[in-house]
Amino acid sequence: MGEVHDLMSALFRWMLAGIFLVACAVGAQAADKTIFLTFDDGPLPGTKNILSVLSQENVPAAMFMVGLHVETIPAGRELLAEAKAMSLVTIGNHSYSHANNRYRKYYSNTQAVVADMLHANDVLGLKPIVHARLPGRDVFRLPTVSREDLSINVAQWEREWLDYEFVAEAGFYLYGWDFEWVHSDDGKPVQSVDRLVSEIDHLFQYGRFTQRGKMILLMHDEMFQDQFNGQENLQALTRTLRQRGYAFGDIRDYAPSNP
Repeated sequence: MGEVHDLMSALFRWMLAGIFLVACAVGAQAADKTIFLTFDDGPLPGTKNILSVLSQENVPAAMFMVGLHVETIPAGRELLAEAKAMSLVTIGNHSYSHANNRYRKYYSNTQAVVADMLHANDVLGLKPIVHARLPGRDVFRLPTVSREDLSINVAQWEREWLDYEFVAEAGFYLYGWDFEWVHSDDGKPVQSVDRLVSEIDHLFQYGRFTQRGKMILLMHDEMFQDQFNGQENLQALTRTLRQRGYAFGDIRDYAPSNP
């Protein structure tokens, strides 16, 4: 009986050790696979659906908002207030005018760019240091990270780099993105949730992100305005990513020295 008892005890300890190792491996995997959800251009009709899913799924996100939309769209101020009341949500500055969608003209006047961003701060009720994303530009200016927008040509970069520097000096932490859930002109997502997750899996295999193991995912509020699947798409994305071992990060933790 003593030998049987010793054998059972050893087997039990082995099982516990296996469970512990699996748990550690899952934890390490999640820690090495962090996705930062970011949404641009709100408040818009899709903002309400986004906030609902973030609350239901307990997922953090950064919402880079446009000051003009706060002042002009129906319920814009109410949506801003609702988002600011959620601890899961970090409100970011995405300019006041969104460059009126004329980006080259916008970035031809550095002082005007800084003034436009500061105007948005007033409307959004933000104070430096402010998390921000410039309209139409995938550029980083963080204490520990700096990266140019690789999608524009050298001539554009030479004209615009001072804009990025002066905006950062005005108290903004600028965030670009590593990957985008693309939408069509009518606001509908281009990739299905399954296709998007497959693309994310592929990108993490190579890990070519601005920060290792961290993907900033760009989306737009208008993608989730559809009455029937606006919430369903985002909910399916968050649940599928969790099932595949991804963790969701708070943008305030993206750069170690961020406030």
